[in-house]
Amino acid sequence: MAQRKDKNLAGVVYGVEDFRVEEIPIPRPRDHEVLIEMDCVGICGSDVHYISHGGFGDYKLKDKLVLGHESSGVVREVGRTVTNLMVGDRVAIEPAIGCRTCRQCKAGRYNLCPEGVYCATTGHGNLCNYYTHAADCCFKLPPNVTMEEGALLEPLAVAVHCCRRGGVGIGSTVLVLGAGPIGLVTMLVARAMGAAKVCVIDLMESKLELAKSLGADAILAVSGHDAQEDMVKRIHLLLGTAPDISIECTGAEACVQLAIAATVPGGVVTLVGIGAILQRIPITTALVREIDIRTAFRYANCYPAALAMVANGTIDALKLITHHYELTESEQAFKTARYGLDGAIKVMIHCQPRNKNNPQRKV
Repeated sequence: MAQRKDKNLAGVVYGVEDFRVEEIPIPRPRDHEVLIEMDCVGICGSDVHYISHGGFGDYKLKDKLVLGHESSGVVREVGRTVTNLMVGDRVAIEPAIGCRTCRQCKAGRYNLCPEGVYCATTGHGNLCNYYTHAADCCFKLPPNVTMEEGALLEPLAVAVHCCRRGGVGIGSTVLVLGAGPIGLVTMLVARAMGAAKVCVIDLMESKLELAKSLGADAILAVSGHDAQEDMVKRIHLLLGTAPDISIECTGAEACVQLAIAATVPGGVVTLVGIGAILQRIPITTALVREIDIRTAFRYANCYPAALAMVANGTIDALKLITHHYELTESEQAFKTARYGLDGAIKVMIHCQPRNKNNPQRKV
């Protein structure tokens, strides 16, 4: 086994507004697992919600929890039966592990596995120095992919899944509601999958300007007080037509309603953002216009596509990273992400020392 540090610091949430960086034991890999020296961990909205609200949706904090699930690292030890990885391999970690035997897993939809484990939700996450994970859920990074890009494969996989669920393809006209990290990667993936035009809407001009710089064909700033009919007209004018597919990335009730109103009859609305459990949705409007309402939860079998798009240069995801912090600075990192300080989009935490003059480093 390669030499390792004698400490394992971790970012742990104990309850609402109770987040700590503390030492936890260094785990040992089981036969099918690898021990990973963690490198990069991106902050997700779900991580923030554990600190601010004690959970999100149906997932509530029951005990202290190590946060983090957008991650990459270096293999330092391999379990007895592992054959796909070696010590020293740089890997991206897919945080979803299905039971592999249930109906959903056998159908390839392990994201719906009732017994599945997911980092920082149904099990501890990997915002720490050392972490063990199933080897078949770790993806080796080619030399031209940075550790930061490896961590970004997780939100990119979400985007691949929701675009597949929505049926995005060559010539599609797509509306993306929300210009947060998931909305932005969804726009990038939709373009990569052949969408002819993509319009992104949001409340914040700064996020929309980033969307435009990343390749959005049209952007629309809304105030939160605009009449729905007016917003629909503006969306159609910007796209030159009604969108075939609308992908809702905020979870806000008003945005779900707008997506249904704006989408072409016979089109698709895909729900990605997680909001209130009970929402008022104009279901009869969707019915009489034959709009398919589809949902997308996390991802399944999407990491290879996400990695390929980054490795071959189709998507430049590094532009999404606005802030870098060390593991010991995690408390400030979460504040930055939570309140959007200094235009924060994607906040990256580094679990190993890095060259501050070259944050996009490779191991």
